[in-house]
Amino acid sequence: MAADSPVLAGRPFPLGAHPEAGGVRFAVSAPSADAVEVCLISDDGTENRIELTERTFGVWHGLVAGVTPGQRYGYRVHGPYDPSRGLRGNPAKLLLDPYAKRISGTVTDLQAALGYVDDPMTGPPSVVDSLGHVPLAVVTSPGGPDTGTKPEVPFEEAVIYELHVRGFTRQHPDVPEHLRGTYLGLAHPAVVEHLVRLGVTTVELLPVHAFIDEPALVREGRHNYWGYSPLGYFAPHPAYASEPGREVEEFRTMVAALHAAGLEVLIDVVFNHTCEGGPDGPTLSFRGFDAPGYYLHVAGGGTLDITGCGNTLEAASPQVVRLVTDSLRYWATELGVDGFRFDLASTMGRPGGGYFDRNSALLTAITTDPILSRCKLIAEPWDATGDGYRVGDFGVQWAEWNGRYRDTVRDFWRNAIGVRDLAYRLSGSSDLYADDLRRPWQSINFVTAHDGFTLRDLVSYNNKHNEANGEDNRDGTNDNRSWNCGVEGETDAPGIVSLRARQARNLFATLLLSTGTPMLVAGDELWRTQGGNNNAYCIDNETSWVDWKLDDNATSMLAFARRVITLRAGSPALRQPEFFEGRTTASGEPDLVWLRPDGEEMAETDWFDEGRRTLGMWIDGSNSLSRSREGELVSDDSWLLLLHAGADSIDITLPPAEYGAHFEPMLDTTTADGSPATPGLLEPGSRITVNGHSLLLLRAPN
Repeated sequence: MAADSPVLAGRPFPLGAHPEAGGVRFAVSAPSADAVEVCLISDDGTENRIELTERTFGVWHGLVAGVTPGQRYGYRVHGPYDPSRGLRGNPAKLLLDPYAKRISGTVTDLQAALGYVDDPMTGPPSVVDSLGHVPLAVVTSPGGPDTGTKPEVPFEEAVIYELHVRGFTRQHPDVPEHLRGTYLGLAHPAVVEHLVRLGVTTVELLPVHAFIDEPALVREGRHNYWGYSPLGYFAPHPAYASEPGREVEEFRTMVAALHAAGLEVLIDVVFNHTCEGGPDGPTLSFRGFDAPGYYLHVAGGGTLDITGCGNTLEAASPQVVRLVTDSLRYWATELGVDGFRFDLASTMGRPGGGYFDRNSALLTAITTDPILSRCKLIAEPWDATGDGYRVGDFGVQWAEWNGRYRDTVRDFWRNAIGVRDLAYRLSGSSDLYADDLRRPWQSINFVTAHDGFTLRDLVSYNNKHNEANGEDNRDGTNDNRSWNCGVEGETDAPGIVSLRARQARNLFATLLLSTGTPMLVAGDELWRTQGGNNNAYCIDNETSWVDWKLDDNATSMLAFARRVITLRAGSPALRQPEFFEGRTTASGEPDLVWLRPDGEEMAETDWFDEGRRTLGMWIDGSNSLSRSREGELVSDDSWLLLLHAGADSIDITLPPAEYGAHFEPMLDTTTADGSPATPGLLEPGSRITVNGHSLLLLRAPN
């Protein structure tokens, strides 16, 4: 249908659809196009095509009078179709605006969304019109509920809590049924109260960018649950709204509720690939506008896949740099989020798919942006290739998921390694970060994440059990570094049940008492199980949802988690913002001393004893280098952390009087809630018995 509405020139930036001057200004990047039409779609599906005649810097733009917020629209791009060069212009495919702030609908006919016939590399372009079968953008007016004041929690005080918006509240009994699994469900007072009482400071949401199911899942009738299949980088995922079309307002309301409780909001962002997949995937947005400008390509026109998802965003492309930074600024300002966790972030430092460069254009653009540089920036420092494993290699402003921490702590508590590498992980991983001008809190320490076993499953299964995923148990990692404590899966054997609970407490306590930033996974404190599934990305049922019914085991684990998190929060020496240096403190002892079971300091040769299963860590709190919010140094008591992974009990000699006039047990993993099994003051140099597979924390007042 021809346009009746007058079109003014408008301007190219900012990109997207912006209500202004009695209409809407549309601007979209399509540098290889010969012509671009914005297509206004009415409620009955009627299409009004309006040609954008202005092209500036490869951006097609125009101001269309009479258009108002709520208008659904898409684009049709006329241009070369040459798969051998990666060019896939096809006006039969209605394209989603990459800058859409609201998205309506999903893919209802995958075949209609394909831009080719028979073969993606050699076949002709498809002439099937995809209108009515693909998502549409919706013009959105700016503003909405106030997102509140950002808490700006100092990184060294942060305790991150990774959760899934849908799965976290889907079964919560106190959340009204129509709000369960939504943004407003997460904002419910009962849910916020749980987070506050637990003691976490920072909520990290699994992907909330609008996403759709990958073609392989669609063909098999399965669904993407985690959300690592992005469709649009500006629009909140519409399925998490309790009321269709109000996802922007509800997201802002959720952020405001969490901010009001002093909780930060981070979001997991996927700027490494999109839902369009490889060349055989659908043409929904980026591919139709400028595939070579958005995706890595190889000779002959195929995509270079270093993500394992069919395509990879081209980190060297100005279009990608602009898209990513514009998206991040929008979420940080308009939607109020406090920071970002970047999925497969190594791809962002591999322009052209080559070697990793911490100073790549995209990574540099993020860290030098005046708004984004104030956000928490967390990299997942690997991709799907061996060359992409870059733990410790990111630049000075980046925190990192420390996969070395996860592996070492798991290995130690399953009795697979000695203590040499454990000491690095307990003290902030200085071997990875100290030489790069970074701080210990830039090590994001974790033992479980959404990807892998839950804490309960980590101590209950030796092997993955992913049959429900429909891939014959081939998916998911085999490198679990787990120990089932003697029986695979659920059991009623009292000894094994008790050992599993103690091992879980050991892992949890180690995480919270290590120098660095701890990250927990939602439900671990409630003894959640996935039945041994370590890759539940496509499981949207009770397997993945948090179970809020508290049996005795869950009640005990929750009490233990609260105790440890509270203990960490009140103990500045246990969360120091600087690396230990062996400096002499006010007590006359170094800031950190490693001790053997006999109470003597570890000798050089002791570190190379791979059979050693016990380690003492002395932290002198008289000069902890922690600071108040006003910047003043805060002193603390001193601490002795004893970790014993051996099966048998061991006698340990406490250090002499120069370390403290007495020692007071504060945490003991042999009890269900962590309270000391033998409370009271212990004399310097005295001998105590530490049970097998246990952790003990003692305080020495200064």
